Amino acid sequence: MKKIIKTLNAPQAIGPYSQGVVAGDFVFTSGQIHLTPDGKLVEGTVEEQMHQVMKNLEAILEADNVTFKDVVKTTIYVTDISDFEKMNEVYKIYMSEPYPARETVSVDKLPKGARFEVSMVAVKD
Repeated sequence: MKKIIKTLNAPQAIGPYSQGVVAGDFVFTSGQIHLTPDGKLVEGTVEEQMHQVMKNLEAILEADNVTFKDVVKTTIYVTDISDFEKMNEVYKIYMSEPYPARETVSVDKLPKGARFEVSMVAVKD
């Protein structure tokens, strides 16, 4: 049995997918880029963009009453690996030890010209 997560506090899906899905005790978020909830791409610094990504993920998780502390896996796609350190500093503001498992993958392009895309898997208590 699965349940779809939908919130107005994060960008609406720009394709045939859901913002998040609950399956059993797991919460899966779709990848989030630095779009505002009203669909505008955040320009500016790496840090400003990554903050928007994390706020989007937080809103999706909170829509099903889970938090970053419940996250067990994170996947990050980045178009410029030289942004890794700045992106990581923002990530650490939102995440705490014990940190989830994670991979960061450098890719050529992301939707809408975004610099980052991040998805998460959380486990409900």
